[in-house]
Amino acid sequence: MPYRRSVSDVVARADDSWLIDAVPSAQYDDAVAVAALLPRTRFRPALPFAVSVDGENLAIPYRVYGPELQADDLSALPSTQQIIMHCLYTRHHDGRTRQRHLRSIIAETHPWVAPFVVQLVGEYVAAILVDIRDGLVEVDSPGTRLHAMYGKFGSANPEFITLTRQRVASYWDCYYRRLWADRAHYPGTTVIESVRAAARQFQAAG
Repeated sequence: MPYRRSVSDVVARADDSWLIDAVPSAQYDDAVAVAALLPRTRFRPALPFAVSVDGENLAIPYRVYGPELQADDLSALPSTQQIIMHCLYTRHHDGRTRQRHLRSIIAETHPWVAPFVVQLVGEYVAAILVDIRDGLVEVDSPGTRLHAMYGKFGSANPEFITLTRQRVASYWDCYYRRLWADRAHYPGTTVIESVRAAARQFQAAG
């Protein structure tokens, strides 16, 4: 899947214009505004992962580094810009920061939010996985907006979903066998299987 810009271009840019690659073109102006507000840091984002959202290829950084925007400044932004900022900080190097910003977007139904949430499912912080499991219960309910959103996203990104599922299994095996003896009950498993089921239903309906 080609990036809208090459990986080397995204990483090499000295400014924060790489952020426009992480959201669809319809959100370009908001992404530019958000990028201009990011606190300066000498650390560049880690290499991006590729996903497709509504037929458009996005390149989302695996990790971002540096200080957060002040809460008062974030809350003063227009709604879409706040959501973009929250999505960006779900890629932050600090797990508590990722969790806090996830909680601000978990109920959002903008299609471009889905990859930020699903990426967290394949990571290792159990508290974040529990938040996602509890926040995405509607993914199991056909006819809801979250079911349609994650079903469409999962259908469009089978390789990403497969990789995430493999990561879920690996982290459970390495860290969480004692806490969740049955992998089926591990929250990461619950969520990724719900997304897969929604994707199958989306494909069947199409």
